[in-house]
Amino acid sequence: MAGGSAVLLGPAALQAQAAEVSYATRCIPPAGIGLPDVNGTTKVEITAPATAKVGDTVDLVWKFTQAASKNPDIIDLPANSVQPSGTLKAAGAQTASVAMQGPRENPAIPKGGAMVLSAMKGTLKLTAAGQVTLTPDAYVVNAMSTDTKCAPTEPVGPAATITVTAGGSSSGSPDPSQSPSPSPSQSPPQSSPPPSTSPSPSSSSSGGGGQTDFTGKVVDVPYTCASPIGEKKATSPVQINAKKNGGGYDLTVQFKKSVMDSPIDIPADSVKPSMRIVLGGADQGAVKVTGPTNKAAIKSGAPIEIPDLTGTYKPGATGTSTLAPGVLTIEALGTTTTCTPDRSAVSLTLDTAEQASGASGGGNGSGSSSSSGGGTSTGGGLAETGAGDHGTLKALGLLAGTAVLLGGAVFTYLPGRRRTR
Repeated sequence: MAGGSAVLLGPAALQAQAAEVSYATRCIPPAGIGLPDVNGTTKVEITAPATAKVGDTVDLVWKFTQAASKNPDIIDLPANSVQPSGTLKAAGAQTASVAMQGPRENPAIPKGGAMVLSAMKGTLKLTAAGQVTLTPDAYVVNAMSTDTKCAPTEPVGPAATITVTAGGSSSGSPDPSQSPSPSPSQSPPQSSPPPSTSPSPSSSSSGGGGQTDFTGKVVDVPYTCASPIGEKKATSPVQINAKKNGGGYDLTVQFKKSVMDSPIDIPADSVKPSMRIVLGGADQGAVKVTGPTNKAAIKSGAPIEIPDLTGTYKPGATGTSTLAPGVLTIEALGTTTTCTPDRSAVSLTLDTAEQASGASGGGNGSGSSSSSGGGTSTGGGLAETGAGDHGTLKALGLLAGTAVLLGGAVFTYLPGRRRTR
């Protein structure tokens, strides 16, 4: 939204108007948490200048005097955890859909309390003389990274009218900023970086001199992430690199354009990522790589880059061995989210030489590796998470704490307790 656009209004246009409109609304809670749709009444006050000229860009304000739904009687919403966005329809002398959005500012909202939403703002460039009416339309309430979508269930009357006079310098061409656009709650799709075209180098099987650094190719890995409210599909570009260290290899896993986008404040040292690299070809098993926790506190809405994940691979077989991204685990705010690749994607190929107590066959079977050791057997499948009762499950669904954007993917962290297999 062009919040910085200038408003060029004559003296007569300085008198702003504010009018309230009330309309029946249906709100649809996030899928999978078991809450029914809510039918309520939305009351909105729209503020706009009474008069303006063709070519002017005017500021519009959407103020909620009453939201259609309350905070469900499940959890308390903390301060500054709710953000509204919506669409204001312009009609009459010109037609446009104006994107409106408010800041993530709200007082703490108790269970069952009235939903308090911040005022939304937007701008409209006037392109034709005459009467331009402004009517509120659908809106989205984003709370703790979950969306509740609300839309009118009856015709809505105009909440404000701008009288637009000729005389302003305007080419009459439509304003690109007023073309139909996605809901402000949605992020523009991000394109994943193209996979590396250079083949993965191979090491010397003798383990002696020669090449010591090995760069894997970037592979797009489709993940299925398990959570208490169901599964989420996501794809992330991943690269595995290796550096020869004696008879083994120091591994580094990089998530390209990996960003953690937090809707709430996260304290330092509370986010811990890890992954299992799946071995194939001559070798078998898996190698665990981990990353450091976040050093600094993260403010709500601030992005966090996923750090490099590192570990040590000790080959358990002689021959050509492959390394592919495996199960990704994220621990944050006392919760665990586990994501499993839908299909294998080899990032790095190495010519390995068998080492004592190496990884081949996953013989230790413990499913974990020491900080200094080599590979382990894969655990196989998703770790189970969830709650023992339906009410708690709904609470966990609403407490979605952190969105992880890996390239173009979204992984959602959901508070919960681990269930032992």
